Amino acid sequence: MAGPNTVEFNDANFESEVLQSQQPVLVDFWAEWCMPCKALGPVIDELAKDYTGKIKVGKVDTDANKEVSVHYGISSIPTVILFKDGQIKDRFVGLRNKKDFVAALENLLQAK
Repeated sequence: MAGPNTVEFNDANFESEVLQSQQPVLVDFWAEWCMPCKALGPVIDELAKDYTGKIKVGKVDTDANKEVSVHYGISSIPTVILFKDGQIKDRFVGLRNKKDFVAALENLLQAK
């Protein structure tokens, strides 16, 4: 369940919403049955709210979107990948603190 600022990415819209995005994008790969994913959910929603207009934040349900999940080698969830200009800039595997994401996002925004 995503918050109001969190986008739902899927196999059909991943290229247009993530790879072709003019903004940097944070993608949370998760699944409904994954307890660490559920614990991370509120953090992802907070980041989506905090970075509205600067960074697009969204989620991919790995069970429902196998194509994208396999393409990016998602073998453990949660996995969070940061994209900029269609390229992977950072990857986090497992449950992480909000400050880890904030530091990475700030670096991404400062990089030209």
